[in-house]
Amino acid sequence: MQQLMEMDLSAVADIRSETISWRFKGLPASTFGATLGEVADGRLDLFADEFVGPLVVLDADALTHNLTTMAKWCDNHGVKLAPHGKTTMAPQLFQRQVEHGVWAITAANASQLRVYRAFGVSRILLANQLLDPAALRWLVGELDADPGFEFSCWADSETGVALMTEILQELQPSRPVDVIVELGAPGGRTGARDLETALAVARAVDQSPVLRLAGAGGYEGALAHDASESSQAVVDRYLTDLRTLTLRLADAGLFDELDTVIVTAGGSAYFDQVAATLSRPWPMDVTPVLRSGAYITHDDGFYRGISPFSRIDGVEPFRSALRAWAQVTSRPQRDLALLTIGKRDASFDEGLPEPQLVRRRDGAIAPLSQAAVTALNDQHAFLQLGPEAAVRVGDWVGLGLSHPCTVFDKWQLIPVVQGTTVVDLIRTYF
Repeated sequence: MQQLMEMDLSAVADIRSETISWRFKGLPASTFGATLGEVADGRLDLFADEFVGPLVVLDADALTHNLTTMAKWCDNHGVKLAPHGKTTMAPQLFQRQVEHGVWAITAANASQLRVYRAFGVSRILLANQLLDPAALRWLVGELDADPGFEFSCWADSETGVALMTEILQELQPSRPVDVIVELGAPGGRTGARDLETALAVARAVDQSPVLRLAGAGGYEGALAHDASESSQAVVDRYLTDLRTLTLRLADAGLFDELDTVIVTAGGSAYFDQVAATLSRPWPMDVTPVLRSGAYITHDDGFYRGISPFSRIDGVEPFRSALRAWAQVTSRPQRDLALLTIGKRDASFDEGLPEPQLVRRRDGAIAPLSQAAVTALNDQHAFLQLGPEAAVRVGDWVGLGLSHPCTVFDKWQLIPVVQGTTVVDLIRTYF
C-alpha cells in the first residue's frame, strides 16, 4: 500500500514568521515590520485598515468548499488527485490540499520542483521531460538523500530517453528515476503522437539502466477548449488511446516489476471523462491519477464555463475563490470609468475581469450591473458603463477573475478573507 503524501509542516508554518514590508503590494504601511502570522491573526479589514489597491483576495469559505467537494468526488469515483501546483505555487495551499487527501503534487519545471522540495513535498509528478543536466544533478541529490521521496517525470521520445540515460549514468543515482511515457495527439502539446511511437519510447525506458517505467499519461486539455459534444468526443478518443497504450505496455510485460501502474491525465476541464475512463477495471493494479489544479480557486470565467461540475447533475459546482478590488480613479466620459487595475495585477489571457460589486464611499456594497471591462492596460482597466450604472470616482469595484493560473504569479502575498475581514495571508513562490 502506498504511503500518504507528506509535507514539512514546520517549513510551512515558518512562512508566518516572514516580515512584511513594502515588497508586498497592497498591504497597509502599518503592517511593515510585523510578521505574516501577526497580521493574519490581527483580522484587519480590507477597507478600514488602509490596504491599498488594487488587491486580489481569496475567499476562505469558497476555498474550503472547493477542497472538500473535489476530495469527496475523487473518493467517490476511485481516482487519486495530484493537483498541478503551478496554479498557486503556494505551499500553504498545498498543505490544505494534503489535508484533504491529495496523492501527490504536480510540477512543470525544475524551479517548481525545488520549491516543492523546500517544503518537503514527498511525492511529485513532473509533467514534462527532465533533460537539463543541472536539474538532473539536483534531482539525483534529492533522491539519494531522501529514500521516502517519490518522483516521476514524463518521456515522449527515444531521443529524450537517451539523453536522460546519458546524463544519469554519469551521475550514478542510487536508484532509477521513474518515468511515465507520455501520449499526445496530433495538434496537441507534448507527447508521442501515436501508439507505436509511445510503445517505442516505453521500451527505451525499460532498457535504460538508470530509468524505470512507472506508467502512462498525458494531457487531454490541449486537444479541446470548450464543453461542446464534439470537444468531449475528442477527449474521449484520446483517453481511449491512453487506456489502449497502457494495456499494450502491460501485455508486453513492461510493468511486471511494479506493484502498481500510474495512469494519469486530467486538467480542470474534462476530469469527469478522465475518471470515467481510467477508473474502469484493469487486469493489473493501477493507480488512476487526476492532475486538476485550478479547482482549488475555480474562477469567474474560463473554468466556470467549462468545469464538469457546471454540467453534471447532482454535484454542487465549485465556487470562485478569487476576487480583485480596484478603485475608480477616473470617469472621463458618462459611459466610461477607469479602474486602478491592469495586466500587471489580473489575468487577461482567458477572459477579462468581470465587474460584480461596487463599494460606495460610505461603505455600502451592492451588486454592479450594466458594466463590463473592455480592455486592460498595464495598470488601468477600461470599465464600460450603461446609463443606469451608478459608479463614482473613489468607489471600489469588485471583480471576478478568469484563469487562476495567471493571477497568482502576479502576487507574492494574497489575503484570505471572510467578507472583508482578513483571516490569513497566502505566500506564493514563483
